Amino acid sequence: MRLDKYLKISRLIKRRTLAKEVAKNERVLVNGISAKPSKEIKINDEITIEFGNKSVTVKVVSLETSVKKENASALYEFISETQK
Repeated sequence: MRLDKYLKISRLIKRRTLAKEVAKNERVLVNGISAKPSKEIKINDEITIEFGNKSVTVKVVSLETSVKKENASALYEFISETQK
């Protein structure tokens, strides 16, 4: 699954267009490497998203595409959140 689609489905970022912009601006790391929106995500990948003043890291546990909003957090395991 593409990175931008995963970020939207998992509700880590609310809109796919915003997910694309964030990735294009090199604010998303997959396994410690800057990733483009088209990067293929696999189970057990670690995704770090740099928001304005914080950084969130999650581990991919599922790539299910038919997940309801309420269950979106089941797609990832929260690892850490750091303030800058």
